[in-house]
Amino acid sequence: MKPSFAVFLICCFVLCVGANLSLPPFSRAESPAPSATPATGIPGLPPSARALLDVPYVTNGQPRQKLDLYLPATPKGPLLVWIHGGGWRAGTKGNPPGLAMVAAGFAVASLEYRFSQDAIFPAQIQDCKAAIRWLRAHAKEYGYDPKRVAVWGASAGGHLAALLAVTGQVRDFDVGENLDQSSAIQCGVDLFGPADFPAYDPSLPEPMVQRENPDSVIAQLLGGTVSKKMELAKRASPVNWVTKNAAPLLIMQGTKDPLVPADQSQRLGDKLKAAGAEVKLEIIEGAGHGTKEFWTNETLKTIAEFIVIHLSS
Repeated sequence: MKPSFAVFLICCFVLCVGANLSLPPFSRAESPAPSATPATGIPGLPPSARALLDVPYVTNGQPRQKLDLYLPATPKGPLLVWIHGGGWRAGTKGNPPGLAMVAAGFAVASLEYRFSQDAIFPAQIQDCKAAIRWLRAHAKEYGYDPKRVAVWGASAGGHLAALLAVTGQVRDFDVGENLDQSSAIQCGVDLFGPADFPAYDPSLPEPMVQRENPDSVIAQLLGGTVSKKMELAKRASPVNWVTKNAAPLLIMQGTKDPLVPADQSQRLGDKLKAAGAEVKLEIIEGAGHGTKEFWTNETLKTIAEFIVIHLSS
């Protein structure tokens, strides 16, 4: 990739992510057909872009097994996939950050997945892998490069992005359709996602992440507290899937996060480094859970550079 174009991509990313954070979600039809339509009125997209909204990536699946796909006028570049957070029980694919990357030739996808109240783990990572396989199966149809796929996510979405990065060479979570396609990614960005559930500090003051609280988001994800679901907790932890073949991963974590302690990201970063995998760990002093420190121009530039470098042809 030419240096000048790489700089252009990074500028697009930084500008559009910052802009999208303050924009309200756009409205959408209830059941649009899975065909690309002009993206007029969608914040962050160039007028020439096209959008496919609420496209099922599982045939006759659950309502949340859908994705949105945003395409440049002449798609031929990489694919950037966003996974939202929300404690595995809330959140939406609407208004994803990074939409202006479409102006730089990227296709951008944003996916939803079954929530823990509908299905416990591993349903969430199975859905993310099903979405990646669907996107690869339809790459020729929509024009993006199936060999250049990056995934990023925040909080629960960061956890799932990390799981995608470390399980690309195994098929344990690949079920359903398009099994002739790979669910591996070329790089991932994990923003303050949990990485090691059995190692979660049981004395955390915030009830929603207390590993032994049956009402916590962790217990709801696993279908029980960590002590009662230890084997599943291990399977849900990215640290336990690390090999030297993991996709390059950028991990960003704050030191003042009340929901995901910094040692969670440190454990994953250390494990990847020890295995010989490519990892970049950025610990942000004073940052909380998704606080403003993650959305500064400097931080966004770090994310953009990581993605551009690893998706360069």
